[in-house]
Amino acid sequence: MRELRSITLYCSSSRSLDPHFAVAAREAGRLLARRGITLVYGGGGLGLMGEAARACHEAGGRVEGIITRKFVDLEQAWDGCDELVVVETMRERKRLLIERGDAFLVLPGGMGTFEEFFETLVGRQIGDHEKPIAVLDDHGYYLPLQSLIAHSIREKFVREAVREIVHFGEHLEPLVDWLEASVRAPIASDPNRFLPMHGSVADGARAPGATKG
Repeated sequence: MRELRSITLYCSSSRSLDPHFAVAAREAGRLLARRGITLVYGGGGLGLMGEAARACHEAGGRVEGIITRKFVDLEQAWDGCDELVVVETMRERKRLLIERGDAFLVLPGGMGTFEEFFETLVGRQIGDHEKPIAVLDDHGYYLPLQSLIAHSIREKFVREAVREIVHFGEHLEPLVDWLEASVRAPIASDPNRFLPMHGSVADGARAPGATKG
């Protein structure tokens, strides 16, 4: 049986956010430390990334950062990581973030977080990996994303089965519970269920809105 040993965290590095977003980031770091789950993230010390990493480290958890040399040169790396991997390109950084995590947790973020989320989700959809993805809808931040996914399902651009591999919720503990259960019993990649070109006009879609946890 597979075990959840590491979670890759995607979230913002912005220092201009409302303070309430930092609360959940710190809670995420502490939660992973309590459960003995390694935090894998982008290696920065700013914004929600830094909040989560410091909280995990202070609670006795292991933190692995993966960052580009460009961001190191911009003094954005956090030197408290148990392991800090410095790479040359964003493409290599994203590859390692996906490889090192047994599952993925997405907190509020901007364009970089959106890119990481969709690249990871598409990789899951096409069968490059079978790792689950959970999204924290902190203070309603990801309601528009849930609406977009629901809309794309209704319009037949995305298969209904995508709801089984990405899970939205408003509370961290149930999300990590879902990730743990999904790692132990992963849903097998199946092009006939997940890839849009295998769908049919007859395929139906359930009511709008993504799964809540």
